[in-house]
Amino acid sequence: MANRRIQSIGILAFLILFGLHSADASDWPGWRGPHQNGVSDETGLVSSWTLDGENQIWLADFVGRSTPIILNGRVYVLGRTGEGKSMQRVVACYDAEDGKLLWQEKNNVFQTTVPFSRVGWSSLAGDPDTGNIYMFGVDGLFICYDKDGNRLWEHSFTEEYNRFSGYGGRTCTPVIDEDLVIVNGANNSWGNMLIMKHRFFAYDKRTGELVWVSTIPEGNKNTNYSVPVIAVVDGQRLLITGSGTGWVYAMKARTGEHVWKFHLTKGAVQASVVVDGDKVYACHGRENLDNASIGRVVCIDAKGNGDITATNEVWRHDALEVGYASPVIHNDRLYVVTNVGDLYALDVATGETRWTFDLGKVGKGSPVWADGKIYATEVNGSFHIIQPGETGAKSLDSKQIRFNKRRFAEIYGSPAVAYGRVYFTSEVGLFCLGNPGVEFKASPPRMMTLPEAAPAKDAAVAHIQIIPAEIWAWEGDELDFRVRAFDSMGRRLDDVKPEFGLNGLMGKIEDNGRIIPEKSAGNQAGYVVARLGELESRARVQVAANLPWDIDLEDEKFTLDKNPPLWPGTWKFFVKELDGSKVLMKPRSKKNLHRHNLILGPPDMTGYTIQADMKGTKVKRRSPDMGLIANRYYLDFMTKLKRLQIRTWPAELDRLKAEIPFQWNPDLWYTMKLRVDIEGGKALVRGKVWPREEQEPEAWTLTVEDPHPNTHGSPALYGDAQTTIYFDNVKITRSK
Repeated sequence: MANRRIQSIGILAFLILFGLHSADASDWPGWRGPHQNGVSDETGLVSSWTLDGENQIWLADFVGRSTPIILNGRVYVLGRTGEGKSMQRVVACYDAEDGKLLWQEKNNVFQTTVPFSRVGWSSLAGDPDTGNIYMFGVDGLFICYDKDGNRLWEHSFTEEYNRFSGYGGRTCTPVIDEDLVIVNGANNSWGNMLIMKHRFFAYDKRTGELVWVSTIPEGNKNTNYSVPVIAVVDGQRLLITGSGTGWVYAMKARTGEHVWKFHLTKGAVQASVVVDGDKVYACHGRENLDNASIGRVVCIDAKGNGDITATNEVWRHDALEVGYASPVIHNDRLYVVTNVGDLYALDVATGETRWTFDLGKVGKGSPVWADGKIYATEVNGSFHIIQPGETGAKSLDSKQIRFNKRRFAEIYGSPAVAYGRVYFTSEVGLFCLGNPGVEFKASPPRMMTLPEAAPAKDAAVAHIQIIPAEIWAWEGDELDFRVRAFDSMGRRLDDVKPEFGLNGLMGKIEDNGRIIPEKSAGNQAGYVVARLGELESRARVQVAANLPWDIDLEDEKFTLDKNPPLWPGTWKFFVKELDGSKVLMKPRSKKNLHRHNLILGPPDMTGYTIQADMKGTKVKRRSPDMGLIANRYYLDFMTKLKRLQIRTWPAELDRLKAEIPFQWNPDLWYTMKLRVDIEGGKALVRGKVWPREEQEPEAWTLTVEDPHPNTHGSPALYGDAQTTIYFDNVKITRSK
């Protein structure tokens, strides 16, 4: 497109605006800015602009749907790129002054039903302390980059924790607090994470070690993307957030301990909260708990413990469907955007409407207050600059950006304000708006500071925390654990030396907290337990034996009618007896979602072949899809369609798909084998299927080459159980 370019500003515009100077510029390190509430301290911002003209400093060729972050004079964005086999997620970094591309990294998307158009749902998070950038993708890949785009560490939520990923793409944005970076989502695994719940995971932001996990006890209603806010309330440093359960929660930020909860809606809470002093403002666009109306905005007194719904609601405003956009609070006004694109100004003390303003038809981006103006987006390409007043609002400027002659460009993200400029992403590019005559100046990064009293010197230990909180190790690894202590307010005390023990894990304990798993135990999972008096903290440990693996379901650790005792995703698989021997059974789910994976090894595995026997059942016209996963590629026996298919991204088969007709007989056991070889910068993915009682054929049944290879990934069993599936004789070997 003609306007997809970096646009410079001429000398004439500079002379017209001569004399303007930049204010005390600041970064925008998180999606809601330096104060976590959508408010910027910047001044001298533009009140109008024209496409490809006045006050458009530059436009970069980028496709995004989330909010940029700005740090160290750079703009970091998450989006999508390519088409066909080149469809990928991209993290890009631009010079904030002139829009020059400094670096980008493209990644494959895998094992998710999220379509290409929803890639890049979450925003990045930047750390002013280290300069690091954190990305959480729709497929559950969580990556820490340094400021120049080098990967420092990564985790795969899909493979390590069996994170749930729905079609909608809702993905939470990371939050940084002190030495932690915190992400969340719904998952199920093994042991004390067997059941699907909404959970929060806090990592050491420098090393990637898991520090704590906090589980929301109520049942999960849906995936959500409410971004937590860090605040000190009543002397406690809290993480306050909406959730997939319909509740707003507050937990101690350093430990994940729950402090209070507020039941807001029957559905998931999608919008983020804002906090002002000891007041929390939350909203939703689903059905209310106590009447037939849809949507509500509430003010919550955050000084409380336990279930505070009945006693801590200050005010409510019903029938405002604010399901997506997060509020902005400034002075005595709370600004919210409804699902149908109406901007409301509410009195913060009473919740009464002061005025409304029509933004368009679909409100999903969150507004920003800066320099006495509100900058707001609307999905159908609209970008508004508004002057709010006491009793009304005035439009200073409004643009509607086109994608082509037939439709407008989508804008889902929020504006970001830094260095005297306004940045936002759209379907047609990354925009930078500003006064061209103002000298560009990037400020030094500043860490968020919150007033908090130090613990007393003689404070009692009320909570201990074993680190790392979870690890997937290899046989022969020596695992080192340490334990932190906290007082009753969640404040850090000196580290302690507890007693260590093992629960369900075979191995040796050394005095310094080092655990050496038993080599003869094979694949195993259990807990390292730290005890200090009556206090206890557990670390989850999985140990992967060296290949080859021949998983023996006759082993006594596999109990009939129970879930397997290890592996992420085990809650939808059961050990059953069939024809006198133990097998794994995946029954038809009670709900509509029947697709599940059983993850058998850590995500860094590569150069292996997975093989298993499987049998599907037929009930009337229903029959299952069943298969294997290796290196993030599927080999899927689609019995109803009578096809055999290789793919990597179920929602986007144009990315990679190869299939052939293959007849299925429900009375037979089949053996399936999948192998992935990385050669010459490409992946050669090969699969074969044959009736179990027959000899293995020499030729591969199906082969495909991927020019953008998945270089590693966990082995897994896959089942879309429209009817019952059985698995047996699972083998994983080194490829020769």
